[in-house]
Amino acid sequence: MDEKTMVNDILEAVKAELTTYQGVISETENIGLRQTIQQIRNNDESFQYELFKIAQTKGYYKPAAQASTNEINTVQTELQQ
Repeated sequence: MDEKTMVNDILEAVKAELTTYQGVISETENIGLRQTIQQIRNNDESFQYELFKIAQTKGYYKPAAQASTNEINTVQTELQQ
């Protein structure tokens, strides 16, 4: 397996973990446990972003195109209604 494939697999795995953490956080009543899971999630988000920047620099990951100002304004308007 090449480096590009490994990096992209790790990025996908971390994204899945972040989704799981969010579900657990929203269902956790114990404040101490909730805060611990939030901290783990925050650490994983930081790791994911750092790895994303490396992948982007190496050309392994191509983000979606930037939204235009018109597209952003349209979404904002729809959400405010």
